[in-house]
Amino acid sequence: MSVRDELYDYINENFLYLQPELELTDEDRFLELGVIDSTGVVELVGEVEERYGITVEDAEITEDNFGSLAGLVRFVSSKRTAAV
Repeated sequence: MSVRDELYDYINENFLYLQPELELTDEDRFLELGVIDSTGVVELVGEVEERYGITVEDAEITEDNFGSLAGLVRFVSSKRTAAV
């Protein structure tokens, strides 16, 4: 399963169950749509760190990195590449 699919499944299972009618696209902004709030971002950071074995610095918790599925996939991919 790809990073994108893993993250989509996680977001779907943990955040979208309250909005089953929402068809989330890769570019949709989580906060704008009310998919994830600030507490959800903290949960998402923890999941990314645990699942992919990366460390997320406070300065990296931005709208660009954690605001959409596409941004999240780019961020995780870049962190994993940098770790190699």
